Amino acid sequence: GYELDKIFNDSLGFFWQGKTSQIYRELNAMEKCAWLSSEHVVQDDKPNKKIYTITDSGKSELLTWLSDKRIVEDYTKIRSSFLMRIFFAGETNEQSTVSFIQQFRGTHLTKLEKMRDVPQNVADYGSLVGDETKSRYWQLTALFGKHYYKACIEWANEALAILEERE
Repeated sequence: GYELDKIFNDSLGFFWQGKTSQIYRELNAMEKCAWLSSEHVVQDDKPNKKIYTITDSGKSELLTWLSDKRIVEDYTKIRSSFLMRIFFAGETNEQSTVSFIQQFRGTHLTKLEKMRDVPQNVADYGSLVGDETKSRYWQLTALFGKHYYKACIEWANEALAILEERE
C-alpha cells in the first residue's frame, strides 16, 4: 500500500489521487473478489508488509474493463465546478474573478513544473517491472498531463487578457 501510494504520487498522481487508506481498502476488496492474492512478508528493519499479485481472474477483469468501448463516451463529458464559477462570475466583483483565475494559473504552473519529474519516474518504474511496453503507455499519461496543464495555463492567460481589455 505504501509503495503504491509512492508510485501514485511519483507517476500518476496528476490524474488519479489515492489516499493510503483508500489504496488498502481497494486492495482488500480486490483480494476478496479473488482478483489479487497476497503474501505476508516479515521484515526485520521495517514493518511487515503484504505483497499483492494479480490473479488470472484479476487479469481477466482488468482486460474486460480495458476493452469496454462504452467508457469512451464518458471521456468527452466535462463536469466542472470551476467552470460553473467562471460562468456565473459576472454576478461578482471582477477583481475577485481575476484573482481566482490568477490562482488557477499559478496552481497549474506549479503542477506543470512538478510534471518534469514524472517521465523519469515512469521510466524508473518501467525498469523496475522490466516491461518497456507498459512504461511507454505510462509515458502517454504523463504526456497528457503536461499538455493538460499547458492548456489550462494558456486558457488562464487568454481569459485574463479578455478581462483586462474591459479595464
